[in-house]
Amino acid sequence: MHRLSFALLAAAALLSVSQAQNETDVESTIQFLFPSYCCTVLTNSSVSQQVTYPGQSAYNASLASYFDGKSRLTPNCIVQPQSSEEVSHVVKLLTAASLPEPCQFAVRSGGHTPIPGANNVDDGVTIDLLYMNGTTYNADTKVASISPAARWGSVYQTLEPLGRMVAGGRGSTVGVGGFLLGGGISHYAPRVGLSCDNVVNFQVVLADGRIANANKETNSDLFTALKGGNSNFGIVTRYDMETFESEDLWGGIVTYPASTADQHFKALVNFGLDPNRDPNAALIVFQGYSTVSPTDVVRAAFDYTKPVVRPDAYKEFFAVTNNISDTTKIQPMSAVAAEFGSDTTKRVQFRTVSFKIDLDTLQETARLYKIMLTELQAKASGQWRVSCLHQVWATSYTANSTARGGNVLGMERYTENFIMYQSYLSWSEAKDDDLFINLGLALTDGIQKFAASKGTDVEYLYLNYADKDQDPLSAYGADKVKFMKDVAKKYDPSGVYQTLLPGGFKISKV
Repeated sequence: MHRLSFALLAAAALLSVSQAQNETDVESTIQFLFPSYCCTVLTNSSVSQQVTYPGQSAYNASLASYFDGKSRLTPNCIVQPQSSEEVSHVVKLLTAASLPEPCQFAVRSGGHTPIPGANNVDDGVTIDLLYMNGTTYNADTKVASISPAARWGSVYQTLEPLGRMVAGGRGSTVGVGGFLLGGGISHYAPRVGLSCDNVVNFQVVLADGRIANANKETNSDLFTALKGGNSNFGIVTRYDMETFESEDLWGGIVTYPASTADQHFKALVNFGLDPNRDPNAALIVFQGYSTVSPTDVVRAAFDYTKPVVRPDAYKEFFAVTNNISDTTKIQPMSAVAAEFGSDTTKRVQFRTVSFKIDLDTLQETARLYKIMLTELQAKASGQWRVSCLHQVWATSYTANSTARGGNVLGMERYTENFIMYQSYLSWSEAKDDDLFINLGLALTDGIQKFAASKGTDVEYLYLNYADKDQDPLSAYGADKVKFMKDVAKKYDPSGVYQTLLPGGFKISKV
């Protein structure tokens, strides 16, 4: 009977392979009929219905939904748990199955990190938290409980009818999990601090499968480490966040000719250095170009967290009068976030660098941006877009962090506000990967070298904007790195989240 079953299976495999249309189909068929040992363990368990293989619709849909086309790797299987208990079971299974051979895995919350391997894996298992995406609100505690794969747009749409709001992401399509573990900057940061410091409790699956809570009173060291420490300590399955009263914002994007860059930079310097800056005023100034509308422009994204039209906080920016378009209006946070939403049809690179609020350094970013843009206009194909963002990172964002349990970002080192810069490149053609990646690297390296020569460089790197070769964890400071390593050793003594989950920024590699 055993020989007959095997013979039938082999015959089916040969038939399927012979009918395959291309090499990818062949590989998918073989993986489905002869899955890896790690995937077999999952398929033979109580989560078997949540396991999907190459060629199956759920598998294909998962890959297609990644923000970055480069991150659509090919795991041997994808498991999509629907609860913390199922995540715990998956971790236990993969850890136990790793005794004969390592079961490498990745964890995907929203899938917005544009680094291949950070939230997906080749030849391993991807734990896709797709179905863990809800938001609930407790009126007694005024706490919102948010699942890791929720997008901020859905969070806002749930809370706004209840008259509540959280300090979440600025784009509707950004996922909750990675955003909060990297720190998180919101339009509300000048008022309530960084997003991670608005988390009052993490529910987290530890390496041994235990489901633990981390807050100021329970596992307080883990609570601190999770705020900026990325996926080094466990899989967070619920974020409990403080809420505050929801009001409409005045905000939108105003577009200007590229020739106004200097005016905007001068206004940004004064805005960033103002000791009496209005805590309701958030702002991003960015240079941009898109093949959809091939004009080099400067954009100012205004977001004032009160329903006040054209507030005085931005009066120096309003003095730049020759705008091309203006979408500003009073609107709810969900609408503001929708304007910053992203599609999933491009290949993406983020990079970041920080420097002091200095006009010469800002002007150097514009010079290097123009060099990059000229090169892309000459060599790039297909559809592509460039956005280079300049925003103030204020010491006030973390002023109350210690009272809330602290974080590991190392911001207490800084007594002055600085500029956090992000280059955001997206393109449609895989053959242009090297072109965009290398030009993005040259841009931020050039800014870093200029800032270092002028004495305006700042060590801090924002993890959510960092590229794979950058080292944001080290940029938190040696004391924070030691603290994170101690916490990881305490809660994950076998190093499961350092070895079996190799992607992303790992403290073991610092």
